Amino acid sequence: MHIEALRRQTPGSSNRIHLNNAGAGLLSRQTLEAITAHLELEAAVGGYEAADQERGRIEATHTHIAQLIGGRPDEIALFDNSTHAWNAAFYSMTFKPGDRILTGRSEYGSNVLAYLHIAQRTGAEIVVVPNDASGQLDTTALADLIDDRTKLVGISHVPTSGGLVNPVAEIGRITRAAGVPFLLDATQSVGQFPVDVTEVGCDMLTATGRKFLRGPRGTGFLWVRPEALDYLEPPVNEVAASTWDGKRGFTWHDGARRFETWEASFSNVLGLSAAVQQALEIGMDHIGRRATELGTYLRDHLSALPGVTTYDLGRQRCAIVTAKIDAVPTADVAAALAAHSINVSTTDPMQTQFDTEDRGVHPLVRLSPHYYNTEAELDRAIEVFAKLAAAS
Repeated sequence: MHIEALRRQTPGSSNRIHLNNAGAGLLSRQTLEAITAHLELEAAVGGYEAADQERGRIEATHTHIAQLIGGRPDEIALFDNSTHAWNAAFYSMTFKPGDRILTGRSEYGSNVLAYLHIAQRTGAEIVVVPNDASGQLDTTALADLIDDRTKLVGISHVPTSGGLVNPVAEIGRITRAAGVPFLLDATQSVGQFPVDVTEVGCDMLTATGRKFLRGPRGTGFLWVRPEALDYLEPPVNEVAASTWDGKRGFTWHDGARRFETWEASFSNVLGLSAAVQQALEIGMDHIGRRATELGTYLRDHLSALPGVTTYDLGRQRCAIVTAKIDAVPTADVAAALAAHSINVSTTDPMQTQFDTEDRGVHPLVRLSPHYYNTEAELDRAIEVFAKLAAAS
């Protein structure tokens, strides 16, 4: 990979060390220009007219996303964020008293709140699958817990709170054999390393544009396996989702488009399309290998520092690294890094409830490099950690 060329195409990399790609990746110039060009077109000719003029490029977004994850364009629905995409899939299912929803300890906080909501409203039961000795979801326990009451397995591929990569292909094998729907939250994995829906074997997948895909905020998507449409009833209906029959009925649109809404920010959609195309041009194999190498470099060097502990779980780990310095509040570490123009995030117990119940280690400093970062940038972050740890 031509890192310096990629950095020249990334305006933000010239003035900060951006290790917050698990929050929002830096826009490339290619993506930025796609967004601003459409905004300028809207200003010049009108919003409806601009959309009509760029209809072909807007529609091609579904094709590019499908290519990215190994699906088909008609299996993709665009959303304004990944949580709305996930909710559209989850709330399309029907639950009743005694039904079971199986999930993992690394599940994302908004998903957990949705599970709690449905459990309170319908009497369904939430079952948290334990971790194995490495800290990833225990697939043997998952297989043992699935029974005829199990209506959904919902898993986060990569948690918001660490570098764990759950064994989703094995989870998919188990759910397919059991005939149980599998909803995968791939918000932190799509764009970071290759994700193929055929290899994973999930029935629904959701992701965002703003993180490792380096797209604009306010973008996300849902992929739905065609067979899953037989048991999914979209929770809302509007003119983009169905066709009126001329009387008192309607017919859902074919494929995943039945989950979309008519109104959208087409500048953001075109920005997402540009970001996806760039990821495809670079190659997800190359991106994944580089990002994982940087994560390993950072994790190993932080772990070697006296007084610093890293907290990433699992047999396979990615570019997200979580750490804490003994006797130094997490917020103070993040502030010290910010003072050196190093962008990071901190984990929030509210966003990782089941993991918090299990480990009680949050908040942690979350560092998430991506392929356009350099080892020299990581060394600067490691140096800040070392100085803080030595002074504590």
